[in-house]
Amino acid sequence: MNFHDSEKLSAMLQQMGYLETENKADAELIIINTCCVRENAELKVYGNLGELKRMKQKNPDLLLAICGCMMQQKHVVEKIQKSYPFVDLVFGTHNLHRFPELLNNAYQMEGLLVEVWDHEEDIQEDLPVQRKFSTKAFVNIMYGCNNFCSYCIVPYTRGRERSREPEKILEEVKELAQAGTLEVTLLGQNVNSYGKTLEETMDFADLLNQINEIPGLQRIRFMTSHPADFSEKLMNAMANLQKVSPHIHLPVQAGSNRILKDMNRKYSREQYLEKISLLKSKISGIAISTDIIVGFPGETEEDFQDTLDLIRQVEYDSAFTFLYSIRTGTPAANMEKQVPERDKMNRFNRLVDLINEIGLKKNLDLIGTTVPVLVEGVSKNNPNRLTGRTDTHKLVNFDGQESHIGTIVPVTITEAKTFSLLGTLHK
Repeated sequence: MNFHDSEKLSAMLQQMGYLETENKADAELIIINTCCVRENAELKVYGNLGELKRMKQKNPDLLLAICGCMMQQKHVVEKIQKSYPFVDLVFGTHNLHRFPELLNNAYQMEGLLVEVWDHEEDIQEDLPVQRKFSTKAFVNIMYGCNNFCSYCIVPYTRGRERSREPEKILEEVKELAQAGTLEVTLLGQNVNSYGKTLEETMDFADLLNQINEIPGLQRIRFMTSHPADFSEKLMNAMANLQKVSPHIHLPVQAGSNRILKDMNRKYSREQYLEKISLLKSKISGIAISTDIIVGFPGETEEDFQDTLDLIRQVEYDSAFTFLYSIRTGTPAANMEKQVPERDKMNRFNRLVDLINEIGLKKNLDLIGTTVPVLVEGVSKNNPNRLTGRTDTHKLVNFDGQESHIGTIVPVTITEAKTFSLLGTLHK
């Protein structure tokens, strides 16, 4: 979501005549687009500001702007005002569309300009986007979240759920397909609840059916799905629609019913596992990834063992794993029995070891198979190799020619690593 917001900011700057530079020292304007989901992301922002202060001292004309989810928190803005007065502009998630005007105003005044809206307004359509990839694109289908998980700050920074009109989404995807985009990723804090704010009757499965009919498009991905709203109708759409990739990111967060209840996740481990079983019965070979939080307040070793047990049952292809961090303003921040850091780290390491063990095993099973790979470019680690992803979202590096970039090619897997695959172009 933040990455896509940055694409919009880049496009606005491009329209204003700005040119992008990879060298900070050459920049006249630097923007930090923030995320507040995890504490580490916030700490990185403050660390970067220390470096930017020195750059500002050397070049007083350098303009520094900070935006994104962090800025929707009042205490963060107050900290910026007090501790980082050299910053020139602060704005939030709800008024991103006003960036050009705010930037112009910041240049005209002395000191810090702050404009952060407390509440979301109508969805702003037709904002420019500078796509960072030629073969794939991100498309927002909705904004905000209504779930209010007890650990999560997102509903407070992104606002309540608002679905885009399907006509606008279809128009955007059609234009992308006509321009050569092969893969779109549909974005929302909870795509499974798409359509609830629309006047017409339409849900996410209905939207997938319509997008699947767009000529030229080859792959449809989406994130993120909330398990409580993951319906059998959506599973059937995934199974029956040719362009929908056989991959689902379905955050479980924890395997203990007690912890899930305290997290306000609105499902039990049994309900989650039942949906996973049904999904696997409908889509053979589907890849499943997830999010898991370690050390939620009150988590015991027994609760953690429930999480490990669930992981073994599901056999995730990959997982984003996080140490629980207190998010000011959320219910969990005030919960008793905060887990000691040493216990969090111990459990985290065991969790990662299990996830990696299962992920490697599933990758090893692919050796000798031939899979379709959307070639995204040259490998960062080996300029003589190409890199791309399978329809199950696995990273593959293989020998090929630059003419293959931007196409889907068959690749035979020859070697498996924990986080990637090696292969040869199938002839």
